[in-house]
Amino acid sequence: MIAIVDYGLGNLHSIGKVLSMFSEVRITKLPLELMEAEKVVLPGVGAFSDAVSNLKEASIFNLLQELAKTKPFLGICLGMQLLFSESTEGGKISGLNIIKGIVRRFEGRMKIPHIGWNIVEFQKLRYGLHSRVPCSVEFHPLFYEIPDRSYFYFVHSYYVDCQEDVAIAKTTYSDFSFSSVVAKGNILGCQFHPEKSGIIGLKLLENFAKA
Repeated sequence: MIAIVDYGLGNLHSIGKVLSMFSEVRITKLPLELMEAEKVVLPGVGAFSDAVSNLKEASIFNLLQELAKTKPFLGICLGMQLLFSESTEGGKISGLNIIKGIVRRFEGRMKIPHIGWNIVEFQKLRYGLHSRVPCSVEFHPLFYEIPDRSYFYFVHSYYVDCQEDVAIAKTTYSDFSFSSVVAKGNILGCQFHPEKSGIIGLKLLENFAKA
């Protein structure tokens, strides 16, 4: 069973509808159901501070930190940003600190927010980075049967400034390159919305569900 974390922010039912094609799905914020799940998906749309407050109010903030140590875990959009140490959105706000890094607002002449379809360029795996991945695999298994430089749908004003070597895909907006997919062991995050990215996004969620 895949648990989709319900904390009041996110495309819960859209993601659930896609994932239910490949697995039993439960949209929940109940600690026991989250602990019973085989995999966890943390979605999110909105403000970082609101997300942190809602997770703490639901008494699952610390639980998610523990679950991410052992369960396959996917953060989507704001859910990916919450995996990191802190955000500059609305001041300095601590995140789940599962991956070291800071969530920063785009700067420069680009239009903010970054909305629409953009290319996701996969990064070749380096020896030792993903110990469970055979050396013959060029890209991360999350991208199985997905062409490199595929288009995915983005809606965001902030990006993750990674302080660990976790980026498995990058995207360029205007002249600025940022990490659009990250992986650290069993933990994955994508800045785009796979549930809004057509057949390619559906395939990515299938890969997570079936891995």
